Amino acid sequence: MSENTIVNSLKRWIPIYTDKRYIAPIFITLILIAAELSFGILEGYPKLATAILASLGTELILGKIVTGKWRNLASAYVSGISVAILIRSPMIWPYALCSIIAITTKYVLRYKGRHIWNPSNFGVVALLLLASDSVAVLSIQWGNNVWPMLVIWVLGFIIVWRVNRLHISTVYIVSFLFFSLFRSWMTGNPFLGEVAPITGPMYQLFIFFMITDPKTTVSSKWGQYVVPFAIAAVEMVLRLAFHAVYAPFYALFIVGPIAMVIEIKWNEYMEKREIKPAAS
Repeated sequence: MSENTIVNSLKRWIPIYTDKRYIAPIFITLILIAAELSFGILEGYPKLATAILASLGTELILGKIVTGKWRNLASAYVSGISVAILIRSPMIWPYALCSIIAITTKYVLRYKGRHIWNPSNFGVVALLLLASDSVAVLSIQWGNNVWPMLVIWVLGFIIVWRVNRLHISTVYIVSFLFFSLFRSWMTGNPFLGEVAPITGPMYQLFIFFMITDPKTTVSSKWGQYVVPFAIAAVEMVLRLAFHAVYAPFYALFIVGPIAMVIEIKWNEYMEKREIKPAAS
């Protein structure tokens, strides 16, 4: 059997080759399995099911109401698992509420026809602000077992490269390391202590899913370098000034939509400049 025949067979039977929408669901499922088997990070399978079903159900209902069509559920599945991994609560309702809020933002909080907040990020930040007494966010480290982290990071880099988002993750990681060094100098804390959070499962979702989400990231190449640097910079300020434990989520919540709006307005301005000479 020739190499081309094998590749064509893979493309026919494996969705990851033919539709990039399935890459993220496959990868986040691997993160979930690795983290649960290694460290038991889930709060229970009923809460996992609640988050996923609430996310899928909201996507189906709102998608049909707003667009008149049944939407592909790959994105909603990613949001549901992200919520299940990130949210910490003894109660089950925050998992459903966070998923519902996350998916609803895609249809309600829009600017010029685009949703400008990453859904999972918005849902997590909303619950941290509105129900801080009942909700926390996963922040445990991988411990001394580095193999799950290495496997996920290798897979993560391969997959974001596959969807042309490797530079976004790389810029953020390098920026985080740089600002960790700066924080260490400012606070006197050990450098490794400042860097340690990036090895946690919370950051795996943040680096490989939230900041690389094609629907809520700027489209210009230079913007995709500037924005992750800006997110890391705002995160540093939040950590230094407010000792914010969940600084990366707040930073993306602030920087992401501002960057999206600026790009949309800039593109409109450039289109008008091109149309005027043609009209005259």
